[in-house]
Amino acid sequence: MKNVLTIALGLVLLASCNSTPEGFMINATVTGDLQNGTQVFLKTTDSLNQLMDVDTTTVENGTFAFSGAQLEPKLHYIFVEANRGNIPFILENGTIDVKFQKDSMNYASLKGTPQNELFMNFLGESRQLSQRARSMQDDMRRAAQQQDTATVTALREEYMEFQDDVKNFNIDFAKENPSALISVLIINNLMMSKTLPRDEIMELYEALTPEMKASEQGEILKKQLDQSKNTDIGGVAPEFSAPTPDGDSLALSEVKGKLTLIDFWAAWCRPCRAENPNIVNVYNKYHDKGLNIIGVSLDARAEDWNKAIEADGLAWNHISNLKRFQDPIAKLYNINAIPAAFLLDENGVIIAKDLRGQALEDKVAELLN
Repeated sequence: MKNVLTIALGLVLLASCNSTPEGFMINATVTGDLQNGTQVFLKTTDSLNQLMDVDTTTVENGTFAFSGAQLEPKLHYIFVEANRGNIPFILENGTIDVKFQKDSMNYASLKGTPQNELFMNFLGESRQLSQRARSMQDDMRRAAQQQDTATVTALREEYMEFQDDVKNFNIDFAKENPSALISVLIINNLMMSKTLPRDEIMELYEALTPEMKASEQGEILKKQLDQSKNTDIGGVAPEFSAPTPDGDSLALSEVKGKLTLIDFWAAWCRPCRAENPNIVNVYNKYHDKGLNIIGVSLDARAEDWNKAIEADGLAWNHISNLKRFQDPIAKLYNINAIPAAFLLDENGVIIAKDLRGQALEDKVAELLN
């Protein structure tokens, strides 16, 4: 009997040392006046980055729970019925303890799993940076109201330096935590916001652990990096075609000139509309010398698109699939924000990107005069 007990105990200890959690348990505690039966929603995002429901439960005596199994760590959110805000967290197998106050969900505490411990480390510093930003913005607002231009100027310079601090914090966190899912999301944000050149983004990606590279978010990041390589300066602009306002199909190859500007814009995009008069001016000056433009609209409604073309006097070629950022051309060119533009030479080689204002006219004049 003693030997049997010893063997059984050994098996239990061996299992406890080598096993990994097969599922997740979320145990949440909320303080504040939250009635029993209040619904709580577990959500994540789909391939279009739209929120989707995963599970629902209810609050009982200030607590609620979710359970299930998760194939790999992924960012999820907890929403509470009729309550502002949400709680972002990393859903992964294991026990996740969540504590929060009803009226300040964004300051929830997360404990219990490796990814959420890393996430909390990131959130702790991020929250301090957010408080600094709000404080500087409040100071600038007060100085502006008092017409204290010297203080406003000084605070703006300080805020520019602060933005560098934010950028460096994100870069350092990603470098120091290659096994964190939040690092993958940080790198993706740095790429989408064009905060860093592609080669530096690639270095951050290559430093990630194999597990993070193989994750869903890691694979999305790699795909976007591969696509961005196709539109680097010096590369040949990828070919595309799409419907014109008249319903015909028009291809990039059909409109190339000595210089060709591919302009990604939309009727709803205020910065785009503000830049249009400058593009019109450059087009009128240099079209006869060889400048062609093809506008790629990320609108969703043909009516809005056509009205904007007419209102802004955009006398060049236009195409659109009317799919906003799901437009296949936008994906081909890795467009995550507009306005965005690519200037091509007569061979279709990308020679400049995102030139606006006087910089666009100066470059066109340099090449065509």
